[in-house]
Amino acid sequence: MESVPLLLLSLLLVAISPGGGSPQLEWMQNPPTPSGTSASFWVRLRPELEAVPPGGSVWLNCSHSCPLPVSANLLTQLRQGKMLNGSGWASYQLLNVRAWSSKVRCVVTCAGETREATARITTYKRPQSVIMEPPVLVGHKYTLRCYVTHVFPVGFLVVSLRRGGRVVYFESLERFTGLDLANVTLTYVIRAGPNDLWQPLTCHARLNLDGLVVRSSSAPVILTVHALSPASKALASASIAALVGILLAIGVTYIRKYLLMHSRL
Repeated sequence: MESVPLLLLSLLLVAISPGGGSPQLEWMQNPPTPSGTSASFWVRLRPELEAVPPGGSVWLNCSHSCPLPVSANLLTQLRQGKMLNGSGWASYQLLNVRAWSSKVRCVVTCAGETREATARITTYKRPQSVIMEPPVLVGHKYTLRCYVTHVFPVGFLVVSLRRGGRVVYFESLERFTGLDLANVTLTYVIRAGPNDLWQPLTCHARLNLDGLVVRSSSAPVILTVHALSPASKALASASIAALVGILLAIGVTYIRKYLLMHSRL
């Protein structure tokens, strides 16, 4: 029978192979990674940084490269709403966000390995208005007052007063820890002199939220002589009178020289 020599030849090849082992047996002992899993994969959570108004909602998308994930979850203390998913991704809705900063994690387990991606949601409210009042004269000093309305979170707010572009006073409101919209009034008293006349006064509000900076400012208010003390008014009037006298003297001298030159022609 022809099959007998072929069988003997196969047995002979197995017997003379190195180590006397079977190639098929070695493959069974070290199987390749199944095509449905991945030993190395990535996870992304987008957007990584999102800002919403207090009480607002936001959607986060978690995607990964694992073909057959064992589990994929969004971990957060925020209230979750709807969820949409597909192959390799899932979108989660977060509702009524009020904490000024919240960390969110997307955790995916694939082929015995767990990876995660993080995002941060920041809640803030730009000031509805920043108003600088005209200065009020009190004795020999004048009072500056700035109103910052409907802002959040107040604990990360810095309010500054500037005169002619230079900061004359600022205050950080770190001591405020409330979770509601608030109004802030900043009052500062300074002494005014003649050099302060016609200088623009402005109020500036700045929210610094872990790298996200939100700025607002008031319209300028000009300090006029009417806001100065009587002594300052007198000094300012004397300075203005002296300046006018100098300009008149220069003008008269120029006119005399002009008339003299023309009379010689």
